[in-house]
Amino acid sequence: MDTITFAGLDINKVSFKKLFFNKAMLLAYLLLLIGVLGLYQVFDLRYFSATVNAHDAGLDPTNPALKEAMYQAIFGTVGEVNRNLPWSVLISNYMFMLYTGSGIIFLVALAELLKLKVVEKAAVGFMVLGLSMVFAGLFTIMTDLHVLNIPWMIFSPNTEAAIWMMFPLYMVYIPFVLFEIYLLLTNNKTLARKLAFVIVIMSIGIDLIEYYIQAKLFSMNTARHLWTEFPALTIYFIISSFVASLGIMGLYTFLVHRDKAEYEQLLNLIGRTLLFAILLLGVFEIIGLLSVDKAWTNIILFGPLSSLYFIGYVLCIFVLALLLVIKSGKPSFTVMASVFAIIGGYVGRLIFVYGGNAVPMSNRFGTGFEKNEIYEVTKTFIYATPHLGEIFIVLGSIGVSLITYKLLDGLFSVGKLKEHA
Repeated sequence: MDTITFAGLDINKVSFKKLFFNKAMLLAYLLLLIGVLGLYQVFDLRYFSATVNAHDAGLDPTNPALKEAMYQAIFGTVGEVNRNLPWSVLISNYMFMLYTGSGIIFLVALAELLKLKVVEKAAVGFMVLGLSMVFAGLFTIMTDLHVLNIPWMIFSPNTEAAIWMMFPLYMVYIPFVLFEIYLLLTNNKTLARKLAFVIVIMSIGIDLIEYYIQAKLFSMNTARHLWTEFPALTIYFIISSFVASLGIMGLYTFLVHRDKAEYEQLLNLIGRTLLFAILLLGVFEIIGLLSVDKAWTNIILFGPLSSLYFIGYVLCIFVLALLLVIKSGKPSFTVMASVFAIIGGYVGRLIFVYGGNAVPMSNRFGTGFEKNEIYEVTKTFIYATPHLGEIFIVLGSIGVSLITYKLLDGLFSVGKLKEHA
């Protein structure tokens, strides 16, 4: 393909139609449109629904709109869109997308540091893939933070809040990853030799800070057993993200590089690393179950989350994916293991978020731990079915990731294997 050079970058001469209206982009637009529809539904329900109070009921008790609003409040048809129960599928998707994307960037940076040539050749594509997932995670969390409040993180910052710490981190993290991608694309040998080591070390450091801040956010929520008692939460986030990240990398390798000479070597490396990550995650899971409150452990193993935990998480990761990667020399097995690792990784995030709502620890009235739900006095396990709008937002986040990757791939051919300086 013909290219033009700008600032050292070889930019493909691709038509507007081919760049913005290929099949993958059309699918991405559809997903993004669904996501925007979900955003509208969630914002409308969460922030613009009429407030029902005694004054309204006294003024016009027979008003049909009042009747409908009370029906919504009593029976909770808006699902977990209510801000009183924010720990939901949106947080789960944010964690999966952001942690997995950051994990990919972390692993590729580490591979560069270790000078693994086969990974270095595919580093650009992996980095762009990771960054695309980071954007998908930010698209998801934008809803939960309420986008209209974000400017106040600049105008009235609370620098002691862990959530505020994410703001300056991303202001550094995203441009930093873009610069790293730029160096890989330009293959500037002189600059690369001088800065490669520094860039890799810095990228690993930034990723570690990101995981630490995420863990701090959850650990500060003292009303949840799981998040406050789970040991070494930062390390757990890193290891669990690696499993999903390697799964995404394995599936991506199959989709993009299966006709390349390096395909089997790359998949073999991903499979062996995935095996190690799964074993390490298994050790952490056992330690975690033995460390946290027994009431929470019983809910996970024998309560409402048991089927999801054993079928969606344990079976997918610790049985199917593990058995498949143990069988070395079979690229197809590694691809199947990657798919199971992705499914299990996503389910693991759901369990972590929803499991954190089990048996809240608050003791505001000095009468013991409360078990609060929105409309019930006591409840052992707090759960609200995701609203359709939230599911739409999750689908929209996939569209964001796909658009980001396909645009950069169309302009810079990031999916091509490239010799690394």
